[in-house]
Amino acid sequence: MQTLLIAGLGDVARRAVPLLRGHWRLLALTHTADQRQSARDLGIVPILADLDDAASLARLAGLAQAVLYTAPPPSSTTHDPRLLNLLSALRKADSIPQRLVYISTSGVYGNRDGQWIDECAPCRPATARARRRLAAERCLRRAAAWPMAVTILRAPGIYAGDRLPLARLHAGTPVAMAEDDSYGNHIHADDLARLCALALRRRGGIRIYNACDDEPIRFGDWFDLLAERFGLPRPPRLPLATLQQSLTPVQASFLAESRRLDNRRLKRELGAALRYPSVRAFLADATLALDGKIR
Repeated sequence: MQTLLIAGLGDVARRAVPLLRGHWRLLALTHTADQRQSARDLGIVPILADLDDAASLARLAGLAQAVLYTAPPPSSTTHDPRLLNLLSALRKADSIPQRLVYISTSGVYGNRDGQWIDECAPCRPATARARRRLAAERCLRRAAAWPMAVTILRAPGIYAGDRLPLARLHAGTPVAMAEDDSYGNHIHADDLARLCALALRRRGGIRIYNACDDEPIRFGDWFDLLAERFGLPRPPRLPLATLQQSLTPVQASFLAESRRLDNRRLKRELGAALRYPSVRAFLADATLALDGKIR
């Protein structure tokens, strides 16, 4: 059985573990006692190492045949030194990983004024976090020449039963008027985990996928649907100029970008079948409890 190294044992990676167990021997980077115990609880062998400490990664050389990378870049940089540290450590072995899967963001496309776009669209990131992700993607493009099969999953808004913005509804945070509203896609965390497992089967070169659902939806409509499903008041609607003055910079950045993602390559090449092809399908799930959690 080949070995898979997980770098970033967060929510999506944890959801992927049941799909990976039995197909891979699982290792995960950990640098605290709590992380090590959490890994063991999932049946994963913890490796004491820190992506921010290049020296601690030396032991990883030649250790795994594949990598699932879900760790975020530091918020204080213009690139991703964590990814660079890991790639540098892996490259020092005679035997490098055969495959690497990386979760990026659809934010690398920037604003497209609601247009449909596929993976061939040029990248125009408008935020610092999206520019960091694009810098990481460019590092991976160079790494794919080692050779190593690199799969980049450009994910939009990730949600799940325990990852819903209900606090915003409770707070009565306003949204844009329909005529000012922006489009965006989503992806359920379980579906993204499944896509990671599928991508780890892919061989050869580098490939990028829009890891998203089938149905883009306007931002305000998403909150209206949530309010209706959970019996909460719909958020007030404000003109865009007024709304931008009341939002945090992060909230405003999402509002400033509008795009509709084409996921046909994902389905055609990875054979992906989404459990939740839209947020409407998710909210129609009878197992969704009124507290926003899946039972």
